[in-house]
Amino acid sequence: MSERYIQSLERLLDRIRSLEEVEGKDRLELVRSIRFILGALHRSLLGWMQWVNNPDIMTRFTQEDLEKMNKNLSKFVWSFIEYDLEATKLGAEKGLKARERPDRKRKEREERTEGFYV
Repeated sequence: MSERYIQSLERLLDRIRSLEEVEGKDRLELVRSIRFILGALHRSLLGWMQWVNNPDIMTRFTQEDLEKMNKNLSKFVWSFIEYDLEATKLGAEKGLKARERPDRKRKEREERTEGFYV
């Protein structure tokens, strides 16, 4: 099973590399690429969770192996969460701007109908 999983990860890396090499991507292609990349990350996380939750597997790693994994994953997750925060703030700004428009239109309609009463 490990050999097949390794091969599938190598194919994922090849696919991500090919997605990165595409020049002049339009918005849809960028969204598709992001979706694929996040799906690859999700798949990898599921594999990690299966390992970490399996004591038979985890006992085969040395203290040094586990320390290295912990350090690398901590750096990676720290970086990912920092970027998540940055992207979420940007999304919140975009979302607030988008929500302001319908509210403004609703207020304008209400103001017009208030003046219409006889």
